[in-house]
Amino acid sequence: MTSAPSASTSASTSASTAASTAAAAHPGGASTPAGPPARFASGIDRNRRIGRTLRLVARIEHEDDALLARIAQAMRERDEPGARLAKAMRSRAGEPGRVSMGQVRRALREGVASVPDAPPALVELLAPLEQDPPWLDRDLLERGGRFMRALGSNAQDVLLQLSLVGGYRFAGPTDLLVATGGLTGATTRRRLAETQHWGAVIGRAGALLPPAPGRPAGEGWRLTTHVRVMHALVNHAFESEPSRWDVERWGLPINQADQASTLGLFDGVLLLGARGLGVPVSRADARAVMHLWRYVGWLLGVDDDFLVDSERERHRINYHLLLAQAPLSEAGRQLAQAVVAMQAERRRPRLPAVLQPLWTRFERERLLSMLTVFLGPRSMRELGLGVRPPWAHAYLVPLNTLRYRVLDRLPGGRARRIAWGEARADHLLATYFAGEQQDVGGLAV
Repeated sequence: MTSAPSASTSASTSASTAASTAAAAHPGGASTPAGPPARFASGIDRNRRIGRTLRLVARIEHEDDALLARIAQAMRERDEPGARLAKAMRSRAGEPGRVSMGQVRRALREGVASVPDAPPALVELLAPLEQDPPWLDRDLLERGGRFMRALGSNAQDVLLQLSLVGGYRFAGPTDLLVATGGLTGATTRRRLAETQHWGAVIGRAGALLPPAPGRPAGEGWRLTTHVRVMHALVNHAFESEPSRWDVERWGLPINQADQASTLGLFDGVLLLGARGLGVPVSRADARAVMHLWRYVGWLLGVDDDFLVDSERERHRINYHLLLAQAPLSEAGRQLAQAVVAMQAERRRPRLPAVLQPLWTRFERERLLSMLTVFLGPRSMRELGLGVRPPWAHAYLVPLNTLRYRVLDRLPGGRARRIAWGEARADHLLATYFAGEQQDVGGLAV
């Protein structure tokens, strides 16, 4: 006599079956077999536990099998215009349609029209991005940027701890990061600095303006499209050598589902984390932040299915993306431990050398304290990180309450808060870059 399958097994099997059907009917652009990769929903019991709070926030009564099927299908879908550009960039000199690094750099700065005889693949990717999508509200986008700037170091705390390290609890993207050498070894500090820099830049006034005649691209627009090209090149490199990446196990290297997950960590999770640090977030500000990241996701090539203005809808999508993830792998442990160890490499400007070790130890302990609250002791132990008392939240929440609920109401309070936030973000970036040029890494061709 056999026992009945558990509820979690039934749900996972149902989603996998629906995903196989959906993928077969709508294969997308990926030239891979239909059906979900093996990692899809392979850690569903653990993921339900991790996602309890998110499920309550999103007010989810029933899991959506159709959405899970869409996510499984998206694990086999890539950014197709990006893939064609990467192929053109990897072509040999003299081949028709080849795209050079010089052409890419110029197009990202000055627009694709500035490139003489621009190759078709370059035009296909960048020309649409130089035009605003019909749904974009730039006033709302700028409001979202002002709110992010006013968050100051709170934004960097949430994005590093809850978004980045929190995402290391699941296999797949973490294994790709380790395989590419990103965020591990000697490059950890620089890669984290670049990620923090990009997150700070996109909130600056006018940073997301595309290039136009007589006007170079805003830095946020340039860096975001740069990241899209970089992702496409990574995908091309790993897909060109199947021995480097198991598509049947993981899905495509940088796929639509994982890009949607990353986007959700930068918008919805940012808002939840900010509230958890005592920062009040109005409905209007939340919608503005969501709108900003919707545009960023669009620039990155995230599928329209996963681009939303509604915070609640983002949390609903995020919950189902969470269910679809695989359990923790050794790569996630390596990455999380590298982030903590890297704190010793940061340098606070103008702090006497004799005090630097004390400051870096404080920052390391502060990070572990905040991670313990955000991720929970169980996840900390899984990642091989030390559990700490919640002393960092104990001082940050009252401090943010004073800053955002009391001082903000005084005359000129909001302007001072934005100025404070910008100064704090600049200071934090300086500790990561340690005197190096603040930019993102070059494109490897």
